[in-house]
Amino acid sequence: MSTDLPLIGDFSTAGPVLTGARIGVVTFPGTLDDRDAARAVRLAGGEPVALWHAETDGAAALAQLDAVIIPGGFSYGDYLRAGAIARFAPLMQAIVDAAGGRDGSTGGLPVLGICNGFQILTESHLLPGSMIKNDHLKFLCRDQVLRVESNATAWTGQYGAGEEITVPLKNQDGQYVADERTLDELEGENRVVFRYVGWNPNGSRRDIAGITNAAGNVVGLMPHPEHAVEAGFGPDSAQGMRMGTDGLGVFTSVLASIAGASTGEKK
Repeated sequence: MSTDLPLIGDFSTAGPVLTGARIGVVTFPGTLDDRDAARAVRLAGGEPVALWHAETDGAAALAQLDAVIIPGGFSYGDYLRAGAIARFAPLMQAIVDAAGGRDGSTGGLPVLGICNGFQILTESHLLPGSMIKNDHLKFLCRDQVLRVESNATAWTGQYGAGEEITVPLKNQDGQYVADERTLDELEGENRVVFRYVGWNPNGSRRDIAGITNAAGNVVGLMPHPEHAVEAGFGPDSAQGMRMGTDGLGVFTSVLASIAGASTGEKK
């Protein structure tokens, strides 16, 4: 990873490495936000590790990692369907296995999918449902208020249940859909992690912005917490213009979860 230079201000200094946790960040052809995700990991106190989608020995590549992020972008240009080709990348099967498999009840390596990463996780069947075009059929970029519906996951433990946060949203295939039975299961099992507040920007069923698997180690969400981790570059907040850092909690949460697991404490 090369050194990043800030456009304004002096916000380039990452925090101390709190846990020594190594977080893999996957790059596919067309990925856009891998560097942003890596920077978010550094600012949270972890060590980002670059992962290439075509890694032939995925199990070995993941063996020394504590978690994996599948970042946003347009993998393979969103040809066929967003995430539909990326799910067949050699590394993805290793990620599915390391995360505990498609059943999702046993847990394993914490995995976070952001935007296109969320689409890839549904296409890989690590998470249920599908992502389709926004109901207004337009690309949308805005700051979005979310409610943290569940903090019982590896990626949200540092938030309060019901807490509202603001992070950027940018997508054209952000409408989450699933059949009513699946939606009822997600609601009944407290697996809706984030919900849109104020306005549903893409027509997602039941205002769902993010979900988790049954074990709580795999989370997917459409908005971008990695773009709200550094004062001067995030959404507007009560502290001032572009000062919002609400997304940082996603990355400090997984570090806390990893640290807790290493000491035998849950979350």
